[in-house]
Amino acid sequence: MILPEARLQSDEWHSIVAPMDRPIEVDLPHKLGKGEARRRIANNVHRLQDHIPGGSAHVESMWAGDALNLNIHAMGQAVQAEITVQDAFVRCKVLLPGMLAIFAPAIQAALTRKGSDVLLEDKSKRD
Repeated sequence: MILPEARLQSDEWHSIVAPMDRPIEVDLPHKLGKGEARRRIANNVHRLQDHIPGGSAHVESMWAGDALNLNIHAMGQAVQAEITVQDAFVRCKVLLPGMLAIFAPAIQAALTRKGSDVLLEDKSKRD
C-alpha cells in the first residue's frame, strides 16, 4: 500500500526535527541566602567575559525577578543563559548553539568547578 505524500507545515517541522542546540544545567550550592547570592552575582556578572575563551566576548545581562538572563556573544556564536537564584543554590542554564554543543561536557565541568568562584565571590570586603 502506498501512502499519499504528506507535507509538513513549518510549525510541524520544528516539533519533529530536534534542534542542534544543547542545553546544560549546573547547580551551584551556597549558604548565603537568596538576597546575598543575588547581590554578589549582580556585582560579579561583568567578570564573566574574562572567563570565556576567544578574547572578545560580549555579555549582556538583564534581571527578571531572581533570574538573570544573559546573552553572550563569543567566537562568532550567540549563547543564551539564565542564572536563577534560590535560597541554597544558584541554577545556571546555558543553551549552547550547534557549533558549541560539542564543548558541552567541558563547559559544564568548568561551570561546576569555577562557577561559584566567579559568580559568588564577595569583593566588597576586600581592601
